[in-house]
Amino acid sequence: MNVNDAGFAYPHRFSRQVPPPAPRWAGNARYNFIGGHNDRALVPTEALIAAAATALRRDGADLALYSMGHGPQGYARLREFVAHKLGRWRGIEAVADDVLITAGSGQGIDLINQVLLEGGDTVILEEFTYQGYLNKLRRLGVDIVGAPLDEDGIRMDALAAILADLKRQGTTPKYICTVPTIQNPTGSIMPLSRRHELLALAREYGVPIFEDECYADLTWGAIADAPPALYALDPRQVIHIGSFSKTLAPALRLGYMIADWEFLSRVIAIKSAGDSGTGALEQMTVAEYFSQHFAEHVEELSRTLKDKLDTMVEAVAREFGTAAEPWLPKGGIFLWLKLPDQVDVRKLLQPALKAGVAFNPGPEWTVDGEANKSRLRLCFGSATKEEIREGVAAFARVCREETGIPQISGNIRHAARGAS
Repeated sequence: MNVNDAGFAYPHRFSRQVPPPAPRWAGNARYNFIGGHNDRALVPTEALIAAAATALRRDGADLALYSMGHGPQGYARLREFVAHKLGRWRGIEAVADDVLITAGSGQGIDLINQVLLEGGDTVILEEFTYQGYLNKLRRLGVDIVGAPLDEDGIRMDALAAILADLKRQGTTPKYICTVPTIQNPTGSIMPLSRRHELLALAREYGVPIFEDECYADLTWGAIADAPPALYALDPRQVIHIGSFSKTLAPALRLGYMIADWEFLSRVIAIKSAGDSGTGALEQMTVAEYFSQHFAEHVEELSRTLKDKLDTMVEAVAREFGTAAEPWLPKGGIFLWLKLPDQVDVRKLLQPALKAGVAFNPGPEWTVDGEANKSRLRLCFGSATKEEIREGVAAFARVCREETGIPQISGNIRHAARGAS
């Protein structure tokens, strides 16, 4: 039995659902390609200071009230901005009363799961998907079915076969979860025709769609070039979440949800019972800043991120040659890569960290981890272009030392000449 310094033993008092212990944080790696971090230089610090000051002078006295007296759905000015943003760029007709502000998209995911799921239920996820979905669902004891992807998102032929097979088994999935606009981790955008096919299948089998648009504002080119959100095409059957983590700053922990009132009202009931409202100062600051500067901010951020992506793609080609197969994203902050099948990236984690490189192993971002042991995700959002070049080179050295791949060959030398 483990006993702490005070002589009291905790472990045998833990619930059966408690996860394994977290390690103490050891700081960020020198070449930090993990998580959803963003560009430090593009956090508009001075403008946020000014926005916070303006909002506090106007509404600061309302901090004396829970939720600032604006009710359980969040700060009214931020909900108004979200409704405006979704209408202008995502084709969603909504007003402030249709929006719920959450403590990041993570809380939105938890709330959706609390409303819909019990142990033993079945959900459909994209075969390559957000690690957070997988961790949360496995903890709940939910059966996860992975839907195959191509460069345009979920393959509709595969999804139709999955739904038909589940129906034969007497199973109706509780939801189909998709990131249709800048998919995580592949960065794909689902075309409009396929969105209509997805909605038709969902209606045919009576399954709601959980749409995550955390990266939808960060597309290469105009935001308005992306197809409308799934929610815009079928508000009754789609639950829509988004986030300010990628467009402004992840540390602010602000997200939002929009859904049919019959569903959203249950989410609000659970949220209200579980917390006393989402942080108000963050909501005030973001509402004030983005109501004035949203379009110009995301355009500048997207240009910077595209430049960083180009640098990372060139570095991967130079260091790995044809040994790495990148899935080129259409926006966002991630590059999804495949190495040769004999490489198990999980075995590279610790050697890479010793070399100062942190990356996300693909098995943690896939429904079938063993089948995807050679894949990995690299975040290019927070690193400088120099760090990207140096970090990819350092990772290639580690990979070569541990696996013999990439070989020093004509492929790599040719890629290096082409990228120079």
